[in-house]
Amino acid sequence: MKIAYLGPEASFTHHAVKSAFVNEDLIPFATIPDCLEALSEGKVDRAAVPLENALEGSVPITVDYLFHDADLHITAELVSPIEQHLMVHPDNLSRWQDVEKILSHSHALAQCHKYLYYRFRGRELEPVTSTAAAAKYVGEHSEENIAAIGNSLAAHTYGLKIVEENIHDFHFNHTRFVVLSRDPVTENLTLDGSDAKATLMITLPSDDRPGALHQVLSAFAWRQLSLSKIESRPLKTGLGNYFFILDVEQSADSILVQGAIEELEALGCKVKILGSYKKYPIQS
Repeated sequence: MKIAYLGPEASFTHHAVKSAFVNEDLIPFATIPDCLEALSEGKVDRAAVPLENALEGSVPITVDYLFHDADLHITAELVSPIEQHLMVHPDNLSRWQDVEKILSHSHALAQCHKYLYYRFRGRELEPVTSTAAAAKYVGEHSEENIAAIGNSLAAHTYGLKIVEENIHDFHFNHTRFVVLSRDPVTENLTLDGSDAKATLMITLPSDDRPGALHQVLSAFAWRQLSLSKIESRPLKTGLGNYFFILDVEQSADSILVQGAIEELEALGCKVKILGSYKKYPIQS
């Protein structure tokens, strides 16, 4: 298979997907929409992108694109620990404490907020498309006294030296990556995975009646279906208009989940099954 991933090489997404798909053709793309467009247009068979971080929450561009712009399905979830390190070009080892600018993905910069505030207060922080892109840039510009935040694979790949390890603010820092397909299938990887779960996208009835969200949650509650996540995102049709994302800890084809979906549709909700899939832990 050809699998698109948020690159460049040595990004956190690359690490997760190459751990899960050892013998497949992995193709880097510069942005999340580029990955999803390549899949939608049939240029690749799968796409792997970040969906949620334990510290910074959901990745809005992934969620919104899957709701508004693409008819794709989650086939697997890859959960990987995230360790952020400060790295510089070897030529700048003697002056790294005086770096003028630090580059990384916006989520990575936010995950290291306290470290950056107390250690490099006042220095320029530049968000880029991925942590690997930051490392790649630093590796190609030894003339600039700059640093990148990223993983050890990126440091090795782009010839950088790690000068401060594990600079993220909280110890438990994990990211959910999702594998996507044009067809609603469940990926069976060689890794040890959990029981199947499902992700649903729900739009409330247009009449905006009081208690609509309570009715939605009740459809799952009385069936004793465990929800591991519920989140709202703007419908982009006006202030106060939202759709909801729910993670259900059962397969979408189970009788209870199917019953809940039928009840929601009877209430006038629109329900999209984004995927029924297994969760696979990835080692750091």
